[in-house]
Amino acid sequence: MNLIAIGDNVVDCYLDQKKYYPGGNCVNVAVNAKRNGAENVAYIGIFATDDKAKHIKYALEMESVTFNLSRTAEGISGQPGVSLTEEGDRVFVGGPKNTVQHNLKLQLIKEDLEYISNFDVCHVSCYSSMEEELEKLSKTIDVSYDFSDKLQIEYVKKIASYIKYAFFSAAELSNEELEVFINQIKEFDFEVAAFTRGSSPALFLKDKKVFSQNLKPITVVDTMGAGDSLIAGFLVNYLQGDSMETAIEKGTESAARTCTVYGGFGYPKEL
Repeated sequence: MNLIAIGDNVVDCYLDQKKYYPGGNCVNVAVNAKRNGAENVAYIGIFATDDKAKHIKYALEMESVTFNLSRTAEGISGQPGVSLTEEGDRVFVGGPKNTVQHNLKLQLIKEDLEYISNFDVCHVSCYSSMEEELEKLSKTIDVSYDFSDKLQIEYVKKIASYIKYAFFSAAELSNEELEVFINQIKEFDFEVAAFTRGSSPALFLKDKKVFSQNLKPITVVDTMGAGDSLIAGFLVNYLQGDSMETAIEKGTESAARTCTVYGGFGYPKEL
């Protein structure tokens, strides 16, 4: 199974530790796909020219994730500040806005699409500013998309036809609101849609049937990147032929491992 992720890269700056960790939804999914057994994993994004970008690249190299077609632009990396609650939940507390990620959008060219066509699935996130590229991307490869907490149905409707695997963060919805939202999502042609709910079991929708995640007690150090790790673990195993139940279980195990380390996947560096 081969996965490529296209979009955001940042470093998450832990203010209490005075350390930063490589991350960003697409970087996290790429690294965790490799850790979950994907044979070939690649990443395309826009890197800045600061030391933080160098550290992201170093982590990707150490994890055997290639990034040869990524762009480089003069400027600074996205670097949100992070605080942790007593339960290990991460809370973002802002960061600079004049970043490469904030100022520039990635435009895919013919050579990119030819390269992308060698993979089985492409993962993109709502933080990647890739909405305008999804149509051409979907003509080349199956697309996985993390909507995060962008749950506005009009936003979903605009891009739904380009997406095969959809992931939503629904932790802020009540049970009644979630039921309404899932019924709305059933009207779209996603092969699989997933709804994470914080510390409650995630729900997965396939062929209008709902599957529930089975959670086991773990000691949580940090929840940063756990949802991204769940996506990676699920996609790798589902696309390798596992049943929904097994793929969800393996995705859950992937997320649990991520919760035992700081950052999206480790690699701390002093601020």
